[in-house]
Amino acid sequence: MTARRNFKRQVRARAAKTGESYTSALRHFRPTPSGDVMSEAGNPRSVRLAVAQTPVREDPRDVDALRESGRQVRALMREAAARGARIVHFPEGAICFPHMLVMSVDGPDAVGPADWSRCQWPVLRAELAAITELAGELRLWTVIASVHRLTEPNRPHNSLYVISDRGEVVTRYDERRLSNTKVSYLYSPGVSPVTFDVDGVRFGCLLGMEIHYPELFAEYESLDVDCVLFSTTGVSPGNAAAQAQGHAAVNSYWVSFSVPTRHGATAPSGVIAPDGDWLDRCPADGSPSLAVVDLDDGSEAAEAVAHARPWRRRSRAGVYAEHQVTDPRSEDRTAAF
Repeated sequence: MTARRNFKRQVRARAAKTGESYTSALRHFRPTPSGDVMSEAGNPRSVRLAVAQTPVREDPRDVDALRESGRQVRALMREAAARGARIVHFPEGAICFPHMLVMSVDGPDAVGPADWSRCQWPVLRAELAAITELAGELRLWTVIASVHRLTEPNRPHNSLYVISDRGEVVTRYDERRLSNTKVSYLYSPGVSPVTFDVDGVRFGCLLGMEIHYPELFAEYESLDVDCVLFSTTGVSPGNAAAQAQGHAAVNSYWVSFSVPTRHGATAPSGVIAPDGDWLDRCPADGSPSLAVVDLDDGSEAAEAVAHARPWRRRSRAGVYAEHQVTDPRSEDRTAAF
């Protein structure tokens, strides 16, 4: 396993240095016995992703609601596994998205510091534990949003847990660019990006209002991510969906866009190709549901991965310098015709 990770690291390092795609860089390391170039099938870079939309419940004091959220998440996990998914991605608030007025010490009519003792932490932990156990049973990678408790008096993180197909939490992403209300009253911000690999495909995570920060998406491009998993409650879902398409096209990678069912009519969950087009979306009827897509860098939708992304890297590395000229007609900005 260590040798395989080292091999992938070498290939990715060459791709980053030369501007080649992963597949092109791979050819310099693994020729076929006949000396011909190895086909993409020799190193499949494809994974089936399911993106979910689920109801959002806003009162972490409500035990029955927390348990119902967990039940619905697990039902969609089973559906995702039945449809052949290797990874399933859920929206922000999939278990609970604590409302600022429910949590406020000055509430319910005014926003104030959150009283996190109101949260039913034992129930939340039990639901997350059941989700983790099921991920192992189904052999299904699961990315699920939740509040992550810290040591008091520190406020919790707003997070995405990454659960492996062995039923283990392997990493966690904490929202970094919090809204004014979140950072003032509810959460502690995170500090770093997070990546993880499934079947040779690299994922990154973003959350909440981070759709408005293109530098975070660019950061993941520099980390050689193939797909960004973005979860939100969708304050302005139509606007967020359009921005997600732009981030996918600008960075030439897939974006998984996961929102609650309440936004299904205007901006349902779905997966965007590296060219910025939607590959599939959940039904617009507001039902708990999945969109299932194969992320395949050999597909027509991934042409941008092979061409646009490497060219942008080369251009940023200074490819234009050798073509620049010294010419008075170039330097004179007032020269006409």
